[in-house]
Amino acid sequence: MLRRKLLLLAVTVLVCQAISAQYLMDMVDTSKDMGKGLLSLYTRLDKIRISGYIQPQFQVAQAKGAKGYFGGDFPDKVDNRFMLRRGRIKFEYVHFAEKSGPSVQFVFQFDGTERGVFIRDFWGRLFENKFQLFSFTAGMFARPISYELNLSSSDRESPERGRMSQLLMKTERDLGAMISFEPRKKDHPLKHLKIDAGLFNGQGLPAAGDYDSHKDFITRVSLKPVALSKKMDFSAAVSYLNGGFLQNTKYIYHTVDIAGVKSYSIDSSLNNQGKIAPRIYYGADAQLKIKTFAGSVELRAEYLQGKQTATHNTSETPASLLTGTEGYYIRKFNGAYFYLLGNIFNPKHQLLVKYDWYDPNTEVSASDIGKAGTGLNAADIKYSTLGFGYNYYMNPNVKLLLWYEIIKNEKTQLAGYTSDLKDNVFTCRLQFRF
Repeated sequence: MLRRKLLLLAVTVLVCQAISAQYLMDMVDTSKDMGKGLLSLYTRLDKIRISGYIQPQFQVAQAKGAKGYFGGDFPDKVDNRFMLRRGRIKFEYVHFAEKSGPSVQFVFQFDGTERGVFIRDFWGRLFENKFQLFSFTAGMFARPISYELNLSSSDRESPERGRMSQLLMKTERDLGAMISFEPRKKDHPLKHLKIDAGLFNGQGLPAAGDYDSHKDFITRVSLKPVALSKKMDFSAAVSYLNGGFLQNTKYIYHTVDIAGVKSYSIDSSLNNQGKIAPRIYYGADAQLKIKTFAGSVELRAEYLQGKQTATHNTSETPASLLTGTEGYYIRKFNGAYFYLLGNIFNPKHQLLVKYDWYDPNTEVSASDIGKAGTGLNAADIKYSTLGFGYNYYMNPNVKLLLWYEIIKNEKTQLAGYTSDLKDNVFTCRLQFRF
């Protein structure tokens, strides 16, 4: 009886193996319907790319409750913390038209951390393939202004974008539509030129939705990397934003100079209601990359200036329209950043230094802020940041970043800002990507 059971079990296993082998053969045999269907599935899936990264980090601040743009303010009783700065996963699909290249691209990306899950990209792009010059993008995507703003957080060498980038373009993305000129033929005489131009809601992702009918116009003209020599590449761009939002209140504040004293002056004309509060930015950036025995040395620089309408306590674009007797503040601003990057020993080891500043109100000086009756406050203070660090690219999937930044604010007459704040921060970050 035992022998019979063992023999039956052996026969059953052999039969199952034969059936399994036949099933696998049917799948790879393209002369049969099953094989054809599987091949078609693989062909479609081959155009789908899934990528992602996570950035766990540990930070130590100079004082408890430090405020800043290094990943969010520290809680009042905290001067060190573990946090998950970003956790992104991205799905990308591209359809290729026969003999003419890509015709449609679709991207969906979301960010998940201990603070919640948020959509970061959700857009589609249509390619023109007759001349292979144009494309049209619509949805939620990064606004075409600034080099740093459009450099992915997974590729950026420093932990965060500068204070100016974070304030003026919070979360970088917005809802809109854009047309792009970018020759895709390798022998095209304008192959190094790229022009983006689009219309956007203007409030960005912090707003629950569009709160007026006015749109921001943004354009960027770029010179893609050009070889100046065998070991040197250069690229540059200029950017322009012309936008704003509805003034739903009659109260508008401007900076004025009365007998040598800078202060805010209120304009409460009824004609102000219904006008557009201006947001106008002008920018230029350049990048120079030099190949060395160890890898490369790169210098980046960008400058941005213009006019920003915001509120009394911040120069950030409002996420909603004001109510009651609140008023809008129109300020002239400027800011810049400079990167110096260099590989040491080999491409796995990189040292970097970054300096940036943001002056939210260029019409006033530090000595004006805090004077009685001027209305000038912390939102008008200029900040500069010097950061330096080290990147170790362990392998294509893992990077270690050690970073320390020294943050300086103007010394003013405003209570709490009569000296430099203790807000320097050290960051140790690991990045895992696939």
